[in-house]
Amino acid sequence: MQTATILQHLKKHGQLLDSEIAAATGFSIEQVRSSLMELSAQGEISKCSVTTFKDGKPIEGIQCRIAGYAPPAAPGRKPAAKVPPSGG
Repeated sequence: MQTATILQHLKKHGQLLDSEIAAATGFSIEQVRSSLMELSAQGEISKCSVTTFKDGKPIEGIQCRIAGYAPPAAPGRKPAAKVPPSGG
């Protein structure tokens, strides 16, 4: 259940840290990391280890995003430019 919730959260919010997912979903950081490992093994997400610093102290985390996912175009976006046919 939590794996599906985390996957949906990533689809909605894009690239996130494990701590951000835990705060938003209410799952513990251990539950989030376990789900991220499972999703990564299934090929659903791409993840990497990151180290951030807060008040000079290193904080280890996991940054992840949906694998191969491109969000839909934003509303009101202009259409792509048209290339005129070459005259020959």
